[in-house]
Formats: sequence, C-alpha cells, structure tokens
Amino acid sequence: MHIPHPLKTINTVKGSEISDCIFIFAAMAKRRVSKSKSSGSGTGKFKRFLQITKKVILWFFVSTVLWVLAYRFIDPPITYLMVQRGFERKWEDKEWKVDQNWLGYEEISTNLKRAAIAGEDARFMSHWGFDLKAMEKAYEKNHQGARLRGGSTITQQTAKNVFLWPGRSYIRKAFEAYFTALIEILWSKERILEVYLNVIETGDGIYGADAAAREFFNKSGSALTKRQAALIIAVLPNPLRWSPAKPTRYIYLKQNRILRNMAVLKNLDL
Repeated sequence: MHIPHPLKTINTVKGSEISDCIFIFAAMAKRRVSKSKSSGSGTGKFKRFLQITKKVILWFFVSTVLWVLAYRFIDPPITYLMVQRGFERKWEDKEWKVDQNWLGYEEISTNLKRAAIAGEDARFMSHWGFDLKAMEKAYEKNHQGARLRGGSTITQQTAKNVFLWPGRSYIRKAFEAYFTALIEILWSKERILEVYLNVIETGDGIYGADAAAREFFNKSGSALTKRQAALIIAVLPNPLRWSPAKPTRYIYLKQNRILRNMAVLKNLDL
C-alpha cells in the first residue's frame, strides 16, 4: 500500500487553496470593473442630459429675445387669441372675422392713450412692467369677496396678447412674466402702448382701437372723444359680454371713473 509523502500532500492542498483564492480575487476584480463601468455610464448619461438642457435653454432664450426684438420694429401680423376666436366663430357657423386696422403711435387718439392708462394701468409710465401696489390691491379686493379683478399691467397684457395663449395656469403666468421683462427692456413705452391698443380684443372679431372706433362710433381711432375712448376701455375685461354700443349701468360707472382718472393724468405727455 502506497502512502503519499506528507510534504507532497501539503503542497497539493496549498496549491488548490491558492488557485481558489486567485479565482475569487479575479471574480471580485471583474465585479468592480463592471460596477465602475455602469457608474460611468450613468454619469455619462447625466452629463449628456445637462448638455441638452443647456442647449434647449440657450435656444429658447436667443429665439425669444430675437422674436421680441423683431416686434419692436415689425407689427405683429396675428395673435393666438385672434386665431382661437376665429375657430370659435366657425364652430358656431359664423364667418371667419379678424377686423383690425393698425394705427401708428402718433395716429392713435391721445384720448384713447390716456383712457387706456387711466383705466388699466395708472403707473404705466413709471413702472418696469409690474405694478406691485396694484397686485396687492387686487389680492385684497378678491380676498374680501369683491368683484374679481386682476393686477396686470399694460405690459403684462401685451405680453399675453402678442406672445402667449389665453389661460390662467402658473406656466403661462411664468412665461408672461418672462416676456414682460423682455418687452420692458427691448421696447419703448410708446411702442408697448401702440401694440397694446392695436391688438386688444374690443368686440366679436374686432381687434384694436381703429376697428372698434369704426364699428361702434363710425369714425377713425384717431378722432375719438374722451367719452368714446373711455367707453372702449371700460368694456375691455370682457368685450364679448359688454359693448360700447349698448353700455350697461356698470359700464357707465366704469366710464365715469376712467374719465375722472383721465383728468388726473391730463398733464401726462403722450
């Protein structure tokens, strides 16, 4: 019977243990490399996401600045609201109607310019797009349960009418604030008032001062009297509900308030 030499047995066992250890270490190293690769892959994806996000933000900023800057010199051809109202009329089996005739700033009746500021934004010439006092007052009135009113300035309304869609969502409000800032930076006050008075909805399918003056008073937007100008501005919160052609008691009260404010602003250089 052959008995293996003790040293040889020991050496064989040691060799087996060493090979097992090598195998384990190799497996662990492979696992670490795999984890490292997966971690690196995740980091790479996040970096690519950041790069794409930066490009989108930069593209949005540049394109919107150029858009607003272009409208400093080019009259907006149409607005989202005009298109929406046109389709609403078609849905009601009415003809498509966008009645608008652009007037330059110097052509618009001074009475209408003063009425717009008196009725919509008394501090228009001095603020930078946002009237915090008007916002606070509107909040207090609404909180007290009075007739719902907004604190939007003429610049904010212009931003909404020209560049955005109607609505009350927080997203649209955020865009409105952004475009309001751009408009105040890139346009003059005269240009803001001119665009505002040419794109506002003043009746069913009627937009701007001149179309309203011709529709309701059979005259140009350059020749409006104080009372006529105040009446046009008085219906602006909802020109589809109210009309200068058939003023209600509430509209007459608003007209008188606007006329009083116009007297206070009589020295405003327009």
